[in-house]
Amino acid sequence: MTNEILHIKDLHAWYGESHILHGVNLTVRQGEVVTLLGRNGAGRTTTMRAIVGLTGTRKGSIKINGVETIKLAPHKVAHLGVGYCPEERGIFASLTAEENLMLPPTIAAGGMSVEEIYQMFPNLKERAASPGTRLSGGEQQMLAVARILRTGARLLLLDEISEGLAPVIVQKLAEMILTLKAKGYTIVLVEQNFRFAAPLADRFYVMEHGTIVKQFAQHELQDNLGMLQEYLGV
Repeated sequence: MTNEILHIKDLHAWYGESHILHGVNLTVRQGEVVTLLGRNGAGRTTTMRAIVGLTGTRKGSIKINGVETIKLAPHKVAHLGVGYCPEERGIFASLTAEENLMLPPTIAAGGMSVEEIYQMFPNLKERAASPGTRLSGGEQQMLAVARILRTGARLLLLDEISEGLAPVIVQKLAEMILTLKAKGYTIVLVEQNFRFAAPLADRFYVMEHGTIVKQFAQHELQDNLGMLQEYLGV
């Protein structure tokens, strides 16, 4: 069995008084694409935020490359090679696309060069001097992912990257994920767009009410479509 990059055991998380995660257990192995499925409010984004230390109180165990991180500050988690791309993207309007790209610090060796990033995202090369506000939604999303790739992160947490984007852009993002997988990156996706996520993932975890209710592999997908219909309405 390949190496476990991420191992979560009995994870509970709170925002203030609200107990959101109720004992989440999941594992992600080196080079896998794993998708968290579930309705809005099921706890998928909170799981991503808990991994990088952005929720309030956390209890349980989150190991990244074997290192226990439950008590670590977010910047310490990042330095273990974790890149988080939140749903809101966080593109700075007053900076150009290239300035946005260069903003995050290097957290580990082996990050992609700007040239490599522009090869993967030709649109960004064309728009390098454009202010963040002038980029389309798809370009902003590509930039949000590209920023992480430059830092040296090898575990990528991508939250709803296809949301609200045109099908042609969604297809480009799918190709990007397959390219990154081929380069040995490990990816956790939170996705509402099941048709986007389904062909990309090696394994699926289904969340409901802050806990994992089902997990299955890509080859078991057909057998689980009825269950997914029930949980997701897909």
